[in-house]
Amino acid sequence: MIGNHKLYHLSKYWFRLGLIAIFLASVLLRFWGLGRFNMLVFDEVYYAKFANNYLTGTDFFNAHPPLSQYIIAIGMWLGSHLPWDHHTMNGLAGSLRSTWSYRWLNALTGSFIPLVVAGIAYQLNRRRSYALIAALLAGADGLFLVESRYALNNVYLVILGLLGNLCLLIALNQSQSKRWIILALSGAFFGASACIKWNGLWFLFGVYLLWGMAWLLRWRGDSSKFKPWVGAGLVASGSKRDDSSETRPYKPCTTAKRRVNTQHSTLKTPLVNLTQLNGIQFLVNFALIPALTYSLLWIPHLIMNPQPGFLEAHYRILTFHEKIGSGPDVHPYCSKWYTWLIMLRPVAYFYQTAQSTREQVPAYPPLPKGYGQVIYDVHAMGNPILWWLSTAAILLLLLLLLQRIFSGMCGYFPPTTVNYISLYLGLNWLAQLVPWIGVSRCTFLYHYMGASVFSGLGLAWLIDRWLHREQEFWQIAAITVISLILLAFVFWLPIYLGLPLSPGGHQLRMWFRSWI
Repeated sequence: MIGNHKLYHLSKYWFRLGLIAIFLASVLLRFWGLGRFNMLVFDEVYYAKFANNYLTGTDFFNAHPPLSQYIIAIGMWLGSHLPWDHHTMNGLAGSLRSTWSYRWLNALTGSFIPLVVAGIAYQLNRRRSYALIAALLAGADGLFLVESRYALNNVYLVILGLLGNLCLLIALNQSQSKRWIILALSGAFFGASACIKWNGLWFLFGVYLLWGMAWLLRWRGDSSKFKPWVGAGLVASGSKRDDSSETRPYKPCTTAKRRVNTQHSTLKTPLVNLTQLNGIQFLVNFALIPALTYSLLWIPHLIMNPQPGFLEAHYRILTFHEKIGSGPDVHPYCSKWYTWLIMLRPVAYFYQTAQSTREQVPAYPPLPKGYGQVIYDVHAMGNPILWWLSTAAILLLLLLLLQRIFSGMCGYFPPTTVNYISLYLGLNWLAQLVPWIGVSRCTFLYHYMGASVFSGLGLAWLIDRWLHREQEFWQIAAITVISLILLAFVFWLPIYLGLPLSPGGHQLRMWFRSWI
């Protein structure tokens, strides 16, 4: 057995040391060569320019809410006053700026995402090993690394939505009298996420689904007889007591219900307290406060750009997106929502060739196709091994959850840690994915970033459970999965960072034609 007892009782010292190491590695990878490619990469042509317009007082229209441009503008202003790299300067944003100035705050923000993910994981079941694995997987995701290294807005959308989730879980762990402030902060984070892009509302949608389902299951349990569910024990809530309770034989409904209700108070997840939030609390903190936060964040933009007004601006944003078509004629990297699950169509943010690594890149005009001996490619794609296993993990958890809800239980949903965590991860993943089904405009792989966090948490949870199994086979399987994910991250790292590759080395990393 591979250190099962020691892993279960992972000390605070090693836990904190592991988180610090993951954070420092994230910072290093995001800031190393941050000034590479002295140009505007991908949607920097919009966001860096819009941010600079705030600093110069230039009127403009933006097809998204303004918060991310505020943040990039603050980074620009601070960056221009700090003694950083001023050798890579350009005027492409509208003023002479260094590439560091409009990228560094994104890089710093993205570095904190693994820590926030760890915080959510820890709040779900108070297990340090789960939190550490979740942080490690979040740090080994290539798409988040790429998005963090350029003046784009998706890292802000995701981290604000995750902070809203983290505050919600923390609040549920507090007494009723101490929840209001943290719940209000949660609602404010959700409103701020929507002020990055409207799909930030998907995080709030997940909370609505979770709260509604919690009340539905409570009503179902209160209005029906009970028979405990007997599961296969593939995943369990953490302790040996929980594992054994999953495999005990059926008892009469009334006797078993008393047993589960007794265990209810000892569960390690705050999700069991969801129904302690009454309708007024919920509407104030997850409707009124997000709407108020969202509206207030528009004020600086409206002061600098009084026309169009608040309502007219929203109408123009809506009509702008409605007029965007889909397919390769609109953009060569458009992808449908269902292709995101297997990462069928990543996005090339930058691609250029050179004769040698000594040549300046980007070069104008670029070399003709097939003439370059060195390829510089920045590919917005996830870690393939992590991505595919995460998709499999979240689908597995959803199937098990459906089985538990609809199988013969006398209509009762046992309030176990395993059930509530499955419910939390599954509903949040669906909330991030399902709304895209009805979207007709061109969409991209990065629209799946929010959902990928919850599928990654699902995979981390399964890995953690395997590490705590008595059988050595499962522990070896868990270590093998983590090793493969880390090796894959290193293998694809050159196309996350835009490092020089030979044509053969580049082709070796393009496993499918749809990736090119």
